[in-house]
Amino acid sequence: MRWADRLAALVPEDAAPTFRTHEAVRAALEAACRSSDGLATFHEIGRSEEGRPLDAVVLGKGPRTVLLLAGAHADEPVGPETLRHLVLEGLKQPELLRPLLERVRFVILPHINPDGEARNRSWTERWPSLEAYLTGVVRELPGRDLEFGYPDLRAENRAIAAFLQAHAPFTLYVNLHSMGFAEGALLLIERHWSFRTEALQQAFADAARAVGLELHDHNRKGEKGFFYLGPGFMTTPEGEAMRTFFLAKGDPDTAAHFRMSSMEFVRSLGGDPLCLVTELPLFVVRHRPSPPGVPVAYLEFREQLPELRLRAEKGAPLDEARRLFGLRALPLAVAMRLQLQTIGFALEMVSA
Repeated sequence: MRWADRLAALVPEDAAPTFRTHEAVRAALEAACRSSDGLATFHEIGRSEEGRPLDAVVLGKGPRTVLLLAGAHADEPVGPETLRHLVLEGLKQPELLRPLLERVRFVILPHINPDGEARNRSWTERWPSLEAYLTGVVRELPGRDLEFGYPDLRAENRAIAAFLQAHAPFTLYVNLHSMGFAEGALLLIERHWSFRTEALQQAFADAARAVGLELHDHNRKGEKGFFYLGPGFMTTPEGEAMRTFFLAKGDPDTAAHFRMSSMEFVRSLGGDPLCLVTELPLFVVRHRPSPPGVPVAYLEFREQLPELRLRAEKGAPLDEARRLFGLRALPLAVAMRLQLQTIGFALEMVSA
């Protein structure tokens, strides 16, 4: 069985997962590691700015170290749920993953932003309500972004950086992100690997289409460091590109807050790690035929988004927007399976 299939099997097709909280899952993660006969260890690596614990799990005994991380942005809960599920279900079914865990040691940080998670509870608890999302979603402003804060922007960055330094170098790093709205799936590939991943890109595209997702085809022409590789694929952005973007906008104060991205930091720790960022939509905008690199339906929707937020805040119905843009929530189980498959595709590539 391929690694992608083994990992995806942790989320059965009839599963109905929900968004859990850091507080609700933490004790279960610690207990599962404690009962794993040495297969996994649980670590509290520090505290958030508001005093919540930051946790990590080291899973497996293999010679290659793989980093999995989620939760950098406060409004992206799918990745943390995926990694929590990977640890808990993987330890419940050790025989399913044992061949993999003999070859790989996973360093897993399920949620690096528990403060941000707490601020988004109003809509994650009502998922998949579009109205709840639009009225309750909270995201850090530029300059407070954990993703571009390495090694020392915030207390969280400092704790994570120290833990990663102790476990580096890494063969593979997969950072699980989301998008609020998109026409389909998107995968970001760190530029040093961008032209070595043809098989991975094809596997990701096939897996997305198998669950009815288009690829989000958006050529941002290098904005913020997002360089276009083809439909559904871009390079990961970098701190210098972010600084340049805000300086060009006449905002040197914000520019000064941007440090290394997590991908840049992981590469700085040695080796030649394959670094990926999954970007899956929470809500899918129905794709319409468009010129290459121009997601017409998504761009039209984005123009209407401020008005839709106002309507949601007033309690007005959003049925017309749902009809016009074909809006639908991507089922959590589908998103989790696709993220786990992507990890598997990457493992197959670096193990080849």
